[in-house]
Amino acid sequence: MIDLKQNEVWFVTGSQHLYGPKTLEQVAEHSREIAAAFDASKHLPVKVVFKPVLTTPDAIRELCLEANSTKKCIGLITWMHTFSPAKMWIAGLSLLKKPFAHLHTQYDREIPWSTIDMDFMNLNQAAHGDREFGFIGSRLRLDRKVVVGHWQDDEVQAQLGVWARAASAWADWQGAKVARFGDNMRDVAVTEGDKVEAQIKFGYDVYGYGIGDLVKAVNEASDGDVEKMMQAYLDEYDVIPSLRPGGERNASLKDGARMEVGMRNFLQAGNFKAFTTTFEDLHGMPQLPGLACQRLMRDGYGFGAEGDWKTSALVRAMKVMAEGLKGGVSFMEDYTYHFSASGDKVLGAHMLEICESIASKKPKLDILPLSIGGKADPVRLIFDANTGPAIGASIMDMGQRFRMVANVVDVVPTDEPLPKLPVARALWLPRPNLKVAAAAWIYAGGAHHTSFSYSVTAEHLQDFADMAGIEFLLIDENTRVQEFKEKLRWNDLYYHLNKGL
Repeated sequence: MIDLKQNEVWFVTGSQHLYGPKTLEQVAEHSREIAAAFDASKHLPVKVVFKPVLTTPDAIRELCLEANSTKKCIGLITWMHTFSPAKMWIAGLSLLKKPFAHLHTQYDREIPWSTIDMDFMNLNQAAHGDREFGFIGSRLRLDRKVVVGHWQDDEVQAQLGVWARAASAWADWQGAKVARFGDNMRDVAVTEGDKVEAQIKFGYDVYGYGIGDLVKAVNEASDGDVEKMMQAYLDEYDVIPSLRPGGERNASLKDGARMEVGMRNFLQAGNFKAFTTTFEDLHGMPQLPGLACQRLMRDGYGFGAEGDWKTSALVRAMKVMAEGLKGGVSFMEDYTYHFSASGDKVLGAHMLEICESIASKKPKLDILPLSIGGKADPVRLIFDANTGPAIGASIMDMGQRFRMVANVVDVVPTDEPLPKLPVARALWLPRPNLKVAAAAWIYAGGAHHTSFSYSVTAEHLQDFADMAGIEFLLIDENTRVQEFKEKLRWNDLYYHLNKGL
């Protein structure tokens, strides 16, 4: 469902005619070589396309307009091999709608001490050519990522790869559709928000559907497709005996399969990339579709419970960023705490809908009471999550702007088995610790729902937030509550004044 190789990043080099055709030929040769190296790099998940060297305002403007209109192009990597007078870039950059990363590098790694002459100096001027280009980016107040270092270094390519993943997610949001089955969970504040402003700011659209629309699709699911889905369950999971063919609860598994087939058909027919459900709106559904949500997330769909469309869209974005990386991405909720001398921990879970992409081993497919929602016992996948570093992120509508807050955590094994907990779960130590992390999160107005990932990092999220032009707050091992509160106050002032800049 997600293919990052269909995306293109254009490698764009700036120069000028002052240096003559021979120098420009060398600039083009070097740029072509760097673009090819990036295209072959294990760090960059997208196609990197060399573009002819830009030496005039008209050429720059046309390139930026071409990038805007080319769907496959998700952004530019810019580099000033020589000096490229930055007034030439004003018209193009003012029109550019795609993200760009500014690569500050040079072709040769080291100075050739015994042979360096003025020809070499005229050719290799990125040290000040990129500063000229950097000035105009700052003068135009353009968000972009600056990557510094030699182009062959793994660190440089890795940074560009992170940016390319964020750019892929940003491109994926443009024109994306989120299906909302039912409305928001009643009286909940943080999952609400301005959908019109979100479409203006983020590019995706939220479509609301009555639960009857989904019920119709579920009821129309063919028996053949349902049987294939049930067989997939048997092949992929540790299914308890009562749900297997001939078991006394097999009909409930069939209901779960029919709901998944119906939801898949609905989402595919409408070209949706994310969706929400709510346990308060299940009229006509036999059970809460937890299993379907888990498996749809596994296949790349974004999901948010209780009508949480912002988290649904963020889960999708982080699925795109994480494509091809180890670790997985899931909808998550901070559920309950473990205050202990061995370290205060958070038990993350939800009623049902945790994605199996973060499972430590083959999930168990079980059926147990939900005790909420007033429907039949739902089928669900139960597992412990992987251990290791992870991050949880959330986007909130703060009234005058959107804010993203993220917390770096370390997922650890549970202190003891959880034989009676009927949901998938993860246990983690927040950085720097629970007291600081929770206080900072609450001061920031962070939601109780998050998009949770072992493969997406703070750098991915920072790049993505910059592309979206929204506030980004990180809670990690360096966070101090008083400094965090001061940052919140300064950010409030900045984003208020920024509207007039």
